[in-house]
Amino acid sequence: MKTKPLKRHIALQPLSRDHHHGLLLCWKIRKGLQHGVSPERVKAYADWFWEHHLHAHFIEEEKQIFPLLTTSNALVQQALNEHERLRQLFGHPTADASILNHTADDLEQHIRFEERVLFQEIQRVVSEVILSEININEDDSSSCPIWEDEFWK
Repeated sequence: MKTKPLKRHIALQPLSRDHHHGLLLCWKIRKGLQHGVSPERVKAYADWFWEHHLHAHFIEEEKQIFPLLTTSNALVQQALNEHERLRQLFGHPTADASILNHTADDLEQHIRFEERVLFQEIQRVVSEVILSEININEDDSSSCPIWEDEFWK
């Protein structure tokens, strides 16, 4: 049975596009490791992705999206805890296949939670007027260097 895509408010769409790229990161990590690519090569890409994309995405959510609910909201607390856990995983100093797989698993679960639960709740309880005032910086990938080592292919 095919599930119907979630309707995302236009103000949250840039973050949902970022989430798509995050899911691709998870896939690339897993594919690279399945193909026997060295964990060092995979970690180099994961570190680059964190620095050029994911870190800023987390900050954007924490400053603009999570405050739409209260900081004591259980869903916001879960997202903040997951952000902290992912920061620790991405910040791990050694290239280890087990940690990379764990990072991919945790990131995928986190993205699915935000898309299926947290963003849905925000759209349900936050007014159209407030949502329309959100100004998410669209990721300008043209100003970001391209990763040349496509180890996942």
